[in-house]
Amino acid sequence: MFDAKKLLDQFLGSQVPGLSGSLRDRAGQAGQIAKENPLKTGAIVAALLGTKTGRDIAGNVATVGGIAAIAGLGYLAYKNYQSGQSPQAVAQPNPQAQSPVLMPPTDSPFHPQWPALSNDFALTLVRAMIAAAKADGHIDEAERANIMDKVHAVDLGAEAEAFIAKELANPIEIDELVAAARTEEQRVEVYAASRLTIDPDTRTERGYLDMLAGRLGLADALIDHIDATVSAAKVKA
Repeated sequence: MFDAKKLLDQFLGSQVPGLSGSLRDRAGQAGQIAKENPLKTGAIVAALLGTKTGRDIAGNVATVGGIAAIAGLGYLAYKNYQSGQSPQAVAQPNPQAQSPVLMPPTDSPFHPQWPALSNDFALTLVRAMIAAAKADGHIDEAERANIMDKVHAVDLGAEAEAFIAKELANPIEIDELVAAARTEEQRVEVYAASRLTIDPDTRTERGYLDMLAGRLGLADALIDHIDATVSAAKVKA
């Protein structure tokens, strides 16, 4: 089995080539690289999956990347939800602020090294992102071929490429995603990964996310916090 956590890094960019310096410096560099060549950044999820949001994912999320980015977004949303903070308080990003993607404390189930965040669960998060990208039904056979050409160009490895091709071709299996999320924290992360992949600006996409949230059993207020946190983390390139 290939390293699913590494694949998440390549999707979301914790090891972006050519980036150095402080967190804020790296955010600016990631945004510039995404403008010039999105496939050079680790934030390649949109280029691979044909979504509309890939360059928005660069910036803040790319400087953290992978399972740490999803865990950090989930942790922040859950923390704000539990504290009773209004989702609107984080809905508008502050361009002068530090990245809103926080590293969860080591004793938190959201921490990337928590035992439950295994390679299998990282694979679930990749599946969730691919499923979300397919939610509007626009990925037909021709589009799949185009996506796989881009996947091959990034050189993810034969096993990872075969996995992505299979996931793109197969029907969305929400039951499997829900069953794989065994804790509330994992359910938050599955939804956060899905929401990170798409901006729900069509009825189909919003309907998919609403259905996923309902199947995951997440409270409406918690969903509002995840939506607001992910929106704030995306930086327009």
